Amino acid sequence: MNTNRLSAKLEQALSDQMNTEDLQSRTYFSYGIWAADKGYAGISNFLFRHAQEERDHAVKFMQYVLNRGGKPKITELAAPGEEPTSLTHCFDLVFQHEVNNTTGIYKLVDMAFEEKDWASWNFLQWFVKEQIEEETFAMNLIDKLKIAGGDRASDESLFALDKTLETLPDDAEQAQDATGANP
Repeated sequence: MNTNRLSAKLEQALSDQMNTEDLQSRTYFSYGIWAADKGYAGISNFLFRHAQEERDHAVKFMQYVLNRGGKPKITELAAPGEEPTSLTHCFDLVFQHEVNNTTGIYKLVDMAFEEKDWASWNFLQWFVKEQIEEETFAMNLIDKLKIAGGDRASDESLFALDKTLETLPDDAEQAQDATGANP
């Protein structure tokens, strides 16, 4: 008996997003390595922690597909891409990755809506809220660096920024903590 409650199209799209989240994790991991190599231990640690969060997102997609009776497909991942050339470039790349990921999530939401797959549509709402947090996180990185002086920041400002990011919480309020009374 076939117990899969996902269309083949949506199952494939969810698997693709699982792989995208995995690539995002590797990308943040590579940015963390770049930051560590440049002496930014705090920024590196922050990016490594964010890499783990992205991996957790991939696992959420995997578990959801399995729970709906599907079988997620793991694909070969591309290399993370270009290495940052500066902190400004690094944080700009982080922001662009998050915007691209938001676009992917919105396509999934549209697909679930068109198919009237309300379970998938509901599952994806967590990611819609999460992407608001992710984009805010990325914009805050850019803003903090601008306040520090951008690529022309003094060593003291960069040291303070590095220390701030080392202890900064990984994200805003967690999407999974949202309730009907406290969205």
